[in-house]
Amino acid sequence: MARGDVVLGENQYGKAECRLVRVDRGVSTASTTGRHRITDLTVTSQLRGDFAACHTDGDNSQVVATDTQKNTVYAFAREHGVGAPEAFLLRLADHFVDGFPWVSGGRWEAEQHAWDRIVVDGAPHDHSFVRPGRETRTTVVQRDGDEVFVVSGLKDCTVLKSTGSEFHGFPRDRYTTLPETDDRILATEVTAWWRYAALPDDFDATYAAVRDLLLATFADLHSLALQQTIFAMGRAVLEAFPGIAEVRLSCPNKHHFLVDLAPFGLDNPGEVFLAADRPYGLIQATVEREGDAREPRAWATVAGFA
Repeated sequence: MARGDVVLGENQYGKAECRLVRVDRGVSTASTTGRHRITDLTVTSQLRGDFAACHTDGDNSQVVATDTQKNTVYAFAREHGVGAPEAFLLRLADHFVDGFPWVSGGRWEAEQHAWDRIVVDGAPHDHSFVRPGRETRTTVVQRDGDEVFVVSGLKDCTVLKSTGSEFHGFPRDRYTTLPETDDRILATEVTAWWRYAALPDDFDATYAAVRDLLLATFADLHSLALQQTIFAMGRAVLEAFPGIAEVRLSCPNKHHFLVDLAPFGLDNPGEVFLAADRPYGLIQATVEREGDAREPRAWATVAGFA
């Protein structure tokens, strides 16, 4: 090489943002599903080493495919568990550096996404969770002459249940590949709005009570579909609060797909999942009382709901 020649400098490559959810299911008995524990990580793996030939000549003989790195993340979650993210990343680093002589090092990153147990009747639920940091409380007040409309709600309320959810019995055609299931993760990000027909004496207390009832219903209902769950959530609010006229809910289905570990000689008894962010099912519904008059003026400026 002569001075001024174009050469390859520092480089690294890998698979970014592998969404990994591990469910540790505890001990199940005939009468209980056990107390589940959720570990939710976003993992990035990047390798450094002798990859010059790939860049300069297209020679892939020493390229550990990014797909292989992704598969290793999920396989290690099944084989070794996850535990502390630091320990998990150290195991990955050892595997790639010790297993491939031309890999001299790398960079492994994890972001851990926390989940708190939903509290139902004063007790933490065994398998239903809400993401801490809480949701954003929302409200819209509109006035038309002497008429006042108050619509309150919440958004960005991320919830998950690691069992107690099924989905089956749907029609199948030549384009249907989704398998039926009697046990799946159900996760969503709840946006809820409710319209007051009679204004409460204490908006803060009513908000807290509605929010807790929405979460408790999500946790306790054995769900056959997200549609069934959000209708039950809205119905519970209307049954408990006569002064609320209607509830509107918009809930994306935050899919968790069981990772196929069979190519690596591993089973996966409902423990290791890919948390997909898109595309996603979007379920929206209005829950109202039969015969009650609708009030479109209250919703005229409320965006984000079909």
